[in-house]
Amino acid sequence: MTSSGHPGDATVPALTGQSIARLTERPNAEVLIIGGGINGISTFRDLALQGVDVALVERADFCSGASAASSHMIHGGIRYLENGEFRLVRESVMERNALISLAPHYVKPLRTTVPIFTTFSGLLNAPMRFLTHRQGKPSERGAVLIKAGLVLYDFFSRGGRAVPRHRFQGRKASLAELPRLNPSIKYTATYYDASMHDPERLALDVLRDGLEAGGDRARAVNYVEAVGAEDGGVLLRDHRTGEEFAFDADLVVNASGPWTDLTNRALGEDTSYMGGTKGSHIVLDNPELLEATDGRELFFEHSDGRIVLIYPLKGRVMVGTTDIDADPAEPALCTEEEVDYFFDLIAHVFPDIPVDRSQIVYRFSGIRPLPGHGDTQPGFVSRDYRIVPSAVDGVKTLSLVGGKWTTFRALGEQLSDEVLARLRRPRRQRTAERPIGGGDGYPRSERERENWLAEHPGVERARALTLLERYGTYAARLIEAIAREGEKPLTSAPDYTDTELRYLARHESVVQLADLVQRRTSLAFTGRADAAVLAEVADVVAPVLGWDAERRDEEVHRLAVLLAQRHGVASALGSGTAADPAHGTGEAQLQENQEDRAHRVS
Repeated sequence: MTSSGHPGDATVPALTGQSIARLTERPNAEVLIIGGGINGISTFRDLALQGVDVALVERADFCSGASAASSHMIHGGIRYLENGEFRLVRESVMERNALISLAPHYVKPLRTTVPIFTTFSGLLNAPMRFLTHRQGKPSERGAVLIKAGLVLYDFFSRGGRAVPRHRFQGRKASLAELPRLNPSIKYTATYYDASMHDPERLALDVLRDGLEAGGDRARAVNYVEAVGAEDGGVLLRDHRTGEEFAFDADLVVNASGPWTDLTNRALGEDTSYMGGTKGSHIVLDNPELLEATDGRELFFEHSDGRIVLIYPLKGRVMVGTTDIDADPAEPALCTEEEVDYFFDLIAHVFPDIPVDRSQIVYRFSGIRPLPGHGDTQPGFVSRDYRIVPSAVDGVKTLSLVGGKWTTFRALGEQLSDEVLARLRRPRRQRTAERPIGGGDGYPRSERERENWLAEHPGVERARALTLLERYGTYAARLIEAIAREGEKPLTSAPDYTDTELRYLARHESVVQLADLVQRRTSLAFTGRADAAVLAEVADVVAPVLGWDAERRDEEVHRLAVLLAQRHGVASALGSGTAADPAHGTGEAQLQENQEDRAHRVS
């Protein structure tokens, strides 16, 4: 594996120059990708590396839809074995192992423990689930069935081993390691998958790679929506101004995720490919529960047969997830019933650890981009992907159906191959061994880390390590900016500084305050996006983004309402306003918010 060296360069990052003018001044490309989630972005990167003239538009912020509502895991899909999806499991395991190497700044091995309460349960039901993909009466998977699955999982993981094999322990040894576990357990099984602790930032790195590789022939703009077809091209709308313009492309790639059918209908084709399900999560500030996890994910089957997780992350504990049929035309919300479900599953594993709603610092929900599934139970809907070609009114389209975070690189390469075949263009290079963004040159050992720190002076050692952890080797660019300008910690969130936030606002296509608070930083996810933080962050970045006092106040208010109504962060509103975090009040205020626009096609 070779290093391109670009993360350490002092050059201006490619994301900086992405503006609507780059599309309107040259409203054509060989390929137009609609959808800036991880799969659209991955395809964009791959095509740019092949020298294809490619443009990408995203109707909200990059990675703000389904890709922002993930379980923060890169996993081999052990439960897909039960569905018989062996190809997907093999690909997922290979991609998991590769990403630990290609994106080590954001993807790291994750120790995962399965608490097991029976020995033989599920042996009779498992074959029926495998054959029919219908769940039927819930029957907990016992030790024998889980052991068999993990042996097979290890078999798929045998090549290029990046994580250890699984191990089984009895009750006594299990409770010695995790003393707060339910004492009625009989066994635990521990294996490794991978954590993806900053999915939105990883997506930005993938996007930046494509922009830097493609130069003038690679353009990507957020807050631009495909709203129709016009004269053999696509009609685009700039949500900043409301202006519309036609864009011509030899081929359109519809990577809209759960909204693929809605996008196709806007382009003139009535499709019914998608049948997504809603998955919700909550984030808890519960030190007792955090300590009880011992730094590992608890991954297990709840009483209804749903696979769920308790996951320590960023000093908090994330709990998820549900699997409920959902309408992509409606915003996905984490309901109070789902919260009750999460509390019940915590009590199943850690019965003596109290949890309550006051400890929820963030909640989020998204719709998985799954295919239509008829009467198949949501948990058994295939997580694999397929590519569907079509042509309507002169617009040749490839629609992506399915896909998940773990396989984004392989999916992007396969979709790119389909595009290249239609363009009659050769493939120049593969991405299987190409580092991603700030993972290029990322120090793996203590010695390498010390060498990297010595090569990038300008901030104190502890601060440099924090930046390296947040941005990988792209931190070198930020360190240079800090060395020139100095920095001052925020009063409301001292682990971030004014220079750091200004740098992100200036160089990472930030349009709204939500882009910065929810996706460029961890402020919202960790429950720190209260009224004081929103006000201070807005004050810091307003001059960079050209906001006057009215726009600054509008951004703060809009994000505060969004956080309260969609994510349960009532503190974002301050002391003078109230909102129901599950159902919301004043919904009309949200109609002008771009996150709403991300959930509908005009």
